[in-house]
Amino acid sequence: MPPVVLALRRLPSPRLTGLGAGLFASAVMLALGLLDQLLLDGSPVVYGLLFLPVSALTALWVRTADLVTAPIGVPIAFAVGVVPIAGGTGGFGGQAMAVVTALAVHAGWLYGGTLVAGLIASVRKVRDMGRRHQRAAAGRTASGVGATPGEGPGGRAPAAGRRPVA
Repeated sequence: MPPVVLALRRLPSPRLTGLGAGLFASAVMLALGLLDQLLLDGSPVVYGLLFLPVSALTALWVRTADLVTAPIGVPIAFAVGVVPIAGGTGGFGGQAMAVVTALAVHAGWLYGGTLVAGLIASVRKVRDMGRRHQRAAAGRTASGVGATPGEGPGGRAPAAGRRPVA
C-alpha cells in the first residue's frame, strides 16, 4: 500500500453526529482563528489553508447517517472562526461589517473547504450505497429470493421427484 494510505489509516476514526461535527469544526476554527490572530496578526491565507484540512476531517469523521451535514456545517465553522481575524473596530456594527467583508473577500477559501467536505461526503455516501446493495444482493441469493426458476432455496436444484414451488 502507498505510504499515504497507511498514514491515513493510522488516524483516529471517530463517528460524530451531525451536530457534533458542526461543533467540532466550529470550535477548531475558532481556536485556529484566535491562534492566527495572536501569532500571525490574522493572516487570511494561513486561516484559509487550515480550513481545508478541518473541512476534510469533519467530512471524514461524521457518521454515515449524518453525511449531509458536513458540507452545511463547515461554512458555518468558517464564519465562526473568521470573527477573530476580521479586524473590525467601532463596536458591534463595525465588527459585523468586518466579518461580512472578510467572508466576501475570502469566499474562495470558504468555497474550497465546502467543496472538499462535499466531495468527501459524496464519495462516502456512494461507497455506503454500494456496500448496502452488495449486502442486499447477497441476502437475496442466500434466502433463495434471487434464485432462477427451477431452483430451490439457495440456488440449488429441487430434490429428485419434487416439483419446484412457484
